[in-house]
Amino acid sequence: MFRSLRGTRLAVGLASALLLFGAAACGSGSGTTGSASGQPSASTPQTGAFPVTIQHKFGSTTIPAEPQRIVTVGLTDQDAVLALGKVPVGTTEWIGGYKGAIGPWAAGKLGSSAVPTVLKDTGTGPQIEKIAALRPDLILALYSGLTKDQYELLSKIAPVVAQPAQFSDYGIPWQQQTQTIGTALGKQAEANKLVADVEARFSAAKQEHPGFMKATAVMATPYEGIFVYGSQDGRSRVLTSLGFTLPAGLDAVVGDEFGANISKERTDLLDTGAIVWIVSDPTKGAATLHADKLYGDLNVVNQGREVYIQETGDYGNAISFVSVLSLPYTLDRLVPQLAAAVDGDPATPVEQAAS
Repeated sequence: MFRSLRGTRLAVGLASALLLFGAAACGSGSGTTGSASGQPSASTPQTGAFPVTIQHKFGSTTIPAEPQRIVTVGLTDQDAVLALGKVPVGTTEWIGGYKGAIGPWAAGKLGSSAVPTVLKDTGTGPQIEKIAALRPDLILALYSGLTKDQYELLSKIAPVVAQPAQFSDYGIPWQQQTQTIGTALGKQAEANKLVADVEARFSAAKQEHPGFMKATAVMATPYEGIFVYGSQDGRSRVLTSLGFTLPAGLDAVVGDEFGANISKERTDLLDTGAIVWIVSDPTKGAATLHADKLYGDLNVVNQGREVYIQETGDYGNAISFVSVLSLPYTLDRLVPQLAAAVDGDPATPVEQAAS
């Protein structure tokens, strides 16, 4: 999604960012407290939480004190910040076009605070000058594809917590994302509680629907043919957290990416206990997919084990967001659909869930 800044564009971007940052700092002084920045009151960080050092793909970053002005470059990082009682001053827009890049599943966490400034994902990396103008004292880029050049640029503005080294870009699990942000905000115990609460929702769904643990499942979208999501993608992790097993051979096709297009010869990967399609229009999407004989003749189709989700609705956005705040919203809608798909009765309709 992001591409590196190169050559003179890199130098010009850095110079502009530092000039803007310096001007803003001279005009406003140091970072403000929560009340002065329009953020809601939040619990006090744990005693001795700062300074804290966090390891990531490009080394380590030390956060000297409780951050007050947070910018999220990671595309879903804002939800963990909000869940922990802080409102970012800047967020990066990815999907949905929501005000402040805050989805409906998280909007209640804003309270009376100012809506964050939205930074666009232009395809060329973070908007350095606009980020600098927000005078952040912490930049979060956990769910991101930040490059080293971009990391170094942003580090001239404020401490940057980049994506972890042990996962592919955009591959951090929501649990680790939440816990790492909790550490950065001095609220690790709160973050652990948030994670435990959502994981309890997954456990309850598995107990209520033991058939999930006996079935395979895959998530896909008809993008440039058929695009499947691999085991390091958050959408696939939703399925495995519910007890489903991903099809054998999926990651051999996907490699170390979050997903990949499959050839006609690998349509067998779709013949699972349940398949979740993310499509622009569920009715038209199903008709188009079924018209392809290689797919239309599969058991997953003939036995009514398909789930269709409209990608442009709130539900479709939530299922791609995969955050500590979006997951309860997703599970309320997805679990009944999956239960209908794997109940063993082809006549059971899989209802389209409301956004």
